[in-house]
Amino acid sequence: MIREWKRIVTFPVYYIAMLALPPVLCLLYAGIYNKHFAEDLPVAIWDEANSPLSRQFTFMLEQTESIHITQQVQSEGELQAMLHNGTVMGAVHFPRRMDEHIKSRQPVYITIYTNVSYLVPAKLLYKDAAQVLLTAAAGVQLQKLIKTGMPAGKAMALVMPVQLQSFTLYNPRYDYQQYLVPGVIAVAMQMMMIMVVALALNYEHKTGSLGTLYEASNGSASNAVIGKALAYLGVAWLDYIIITLIIYPLFASGAQLFSWALFTIFTLLMLACISVGMMVSAIFKDLLLACDVGIFYTSPAFVFSGFTFPRWGMPWYDQYYAMIMPLTPFVDAFFKVYFMDLPLRYVRPEMAHMLLFTVVGLPVAILLFQRTLQPSTVQHA
Repeated sequence: MIREWKRIVTFPVYYIAMLALPPVLCLLYAGIYNKHFAEDLPVAIWDEANSPLSRQFTFMLEQTESIHITQQVQSEGELQAMLHNGTVMGAVHFPRRMDEHIKSRQPVYITIYTNVSYLVPAKLLYKDAAQVLLTAAAGVQLQKLIKTGMPAGKAMALVMPVQLQSFTLYNPRYDYQQYLVPGVIAVAMQMMMIMVVALALNYEHKTGSLGTLYEASNGSASNAVIGKALAYLGVAWLDYIIITLIIYPLFASGAQLFSWALFTIFTLLMLACISVGMMVSAIFKDLLLACDVGIFYTSPAFVFSGFTFPRWGMPWYDQYYAMIMPLTPFVDAFFKVYFMDLPLRYVRPEMAHMLLFTVVGLPVAILLFQRTLQPSTVQHA
């Protein structure tokens, strides 16, 4: 383990990828979502009603977090052109005689245009606009009924017979930074750890250091593999301290340094990545081929993990592919531990899943590397 630490701080391939890049990448990823929310999205108003109600509705739309009225248009063609060139992200159309139809309780069709090529902003625009317009229209009916002498409670029950209460848990403001930053950091850590550890054993051939490894490990592949794994785990813990002491408090709305549950699942993720990397390094002697395998294995991890799209919505073969990557059980555990603040007993299946990578990967690496760590092979090297 001590020998491997010396190699980590000596060889650029190690200290750049494991000590220098992680905090830099974490800061870059966190900075992408520095705005936190999709707010003040540019919206156009096409107001054919040109009435007190349409102006009141426009004012109410402007008060929402996601909508910022930036344009007034006079035709659908003008509106479509603005959507096409990106001047606005959405629009609202108030039809002629809208006030009259609302007050006489006739159907009124207010149209909300959204650019769904930007999926999340479009959903936020529709949600806020629909909520404002439905509430405002109900308010108009409520005032009319009260003016006829109907009690306010009865009028409210008539206008809105069903009252909805919503509880948006764990990320109530749809904060991009709070939600996505921890996920992309976990992806980066998995990729870097597997890529670097994939060179842990075969790089000994490149540097001509098999002899010193043989002496340090007393010719035991288990000593060599486990010692290297412990050194890399120490680096991972150092990265964990940096991430939770600096990155999470600044960019993810909370310090988690002393969260035993988060530390446990992070450690299991890193052990799983180290084990996979060791196995790749033992199987493939060629450095370039080992790197290619690591890239192929880790690149789609974020997509398949279920962080941005639920795995149950994927085809069955994609779901199986997702289960052979350490990030997948980590993401499931992370949701429960980090966002829901649940104790470890709720993530036992995920912990066992991550531990399985270690139980399989390290023994395979030891068995394969023992063939390399033979006196004849070492002397030849």
